[in-house]
Amino acid sequence: MEVRWEVFLIILGAAFVTFIPRVVPLMVLSRFELPKWAMRWLNFVPISVIAALIGQEIFTHDGKITSLTTNLEFFAAIPTFYIAVKTRSLLGTVLGGIISIIVLRLLF
Repeated sequence: MEVRWEVFLIILGAAFVTFIPRVVPLMVLSRFELPKWAMRWLNFVPISVIAALIGQEIFTHDGKITSLTTNLEFFAAIPTFYIAVKTRSLLGTVLGGIISIIVLRLLF
C-alpha cells in the first residue's frame, strides 16, 4: 500500500485544526484565576450541552418537531430520567433507557 504525501498532509492538517482549539484555551486559562461567578457559570455548560442534545433527540425527528402522542423516545425518556435521578448511575440510566425503548418498540 502506497502512502501519498497529500493524504499524510491532510491528516496532519486535520489533527492540527482539531488540536489548536482544544489546547490554546486550556493553556491560556490555566495561567489565570477565574472569578467565582465565572466558575459557577462554567459548571452549567456540560449540563446545558447534554440537555440540548437530549432535547433535540426526544422532540424532533427528521428536523421536524414530533407529536408527543406518537413519540416513543419521549415516553422512554420518562422512566430513564427517573432512574437517573434516583440512582445517579450512568450504567443504570443507559440500561434503563435501552430497556425502555426496546419494550416500547415491541409494544407499539
